[in-house]
Amino acid sequence: MRFLIISHTKHKQQDNLLFAYAPYVREMNIWLKYVDSVEIVAPKIDETVSNIEIAYQHDKIYFNETASIAFTSLKKAINSLLKLPIIFYVIFKACKRADHIHLRNPGNIGLLGCLVQIFFPRKVKTAKYAGNWNPKSKQPLSYKFQKWVLSNTFLTKNMQVLVYGEWENQTKNIKSFFTASFSKKDIINDEVRDYDKALSFVFIGSLVKGKRPLLAIKIVEQLKKEGKSIFLELYGDGILKEELQEYITRKKLEDIVILKGNQKKDVIKRVLKKTHFLLLPSKSEGWPKAVAEAMFFGTIPIATKVSCVPTMLNHGRRGILIESNVTSATNSIIEHLKSNDLKVMSKLASNWSQNYTLDTFETEISKLING
Repeated sequence: MRFLIISHTKHKQQDNLLFAYAPYVREMNIWLKYVDSVEIVAPKIDETVSNIEIAYQHDKIYFNETASIAFTSLKKAINSLLKLPIIFYVIFKACKRADHIHLRNPGNIGLLGCLVQIFFPRKVKTAKYAGNWNPKSKQPLSYKFQKWVLSNTFLTKNMQVLVYGEWENQTKNIKSFFTASFSKKDIINDEVRDYDKALSFVFIGSLVKGKRPLLAIKIVEQLKKEGKSIFLELYGDGILKEELQEYITRKKLEDIVILKGNQKKDVIKRVLKKTHFLLLPSKSEGWPKAVAEAMFFGTIPIATKVSCVPTMLNHGRRGILIESNVTSATNSIIEHLKSNDLKVMSKLASNWSQNYTLDTFETEISKLING
């Protein structure tokens, strides 16, 4: 089987290997266990491989580099429009060669893939929609368009669309799905946390506006003012790093807030085994891996009510749901610290998340590929 991946994810080449964002590549490496060869149509950048990037694992990988496109400014929009015919042609030829077409959405390259796949109604196809599938959520027009094309069974045939969460009134090709980071052998049941001493919080994610890391810092700052013994570590990198460090310094929070940067999976795993809470006040999510990973080890998630997060947290039984407001979020956390049995909440979180192991994930992937 020749398997085609159409993705907006930026790739890097080093030592005859192809690298990309680690969580995405780990997932794709599971898919690739069941195919003979793989072609990847995606952008490439000439930068050094970072700590959060790993290599694909397959003997027959054909990388078909395509230009990046963006419409965030007039200049970029004009340049992107000029590139569209070439990118469209590259994707069309790749689809023609493929036995199985796999789209990664939402994204600009994935959007083009949505359009091109219409011309191949008989080919086996899957799409992984990693964003928020909630029909009622506010999203960019391009995201809504991709969702419309993917769920339109007249335009999109012979495709299973994998989405996060369960939503009403969906077409027959929409399949509720999940993702996983750890296997059965990673399950531990002997971690005991003391919630009466200093409370440890972590933020795991990109330091960008959509993840709201500054809000996480402000919530911890307010909890400190309310007399809580607390500290926060932020794992990740991004354009807000300097702004966050400046805020930490200006507010004299160095003793309770630390930027740890990007770290490898093993480091994050060790952190989650002992931390009390994950704090992730995002604007939008698909299936937030940081939340699921934290729950796997009994770290209680504190997160905003976006996408399928309320379902993941069983509407507050497996974690703490907050509003995107410092005062409201702080009050909610304090109420839970006073009234809830946090050890029970931690156990409920781990019991739920440990159902979604890599072992189960691989079984489901094999069904999608082999039928």
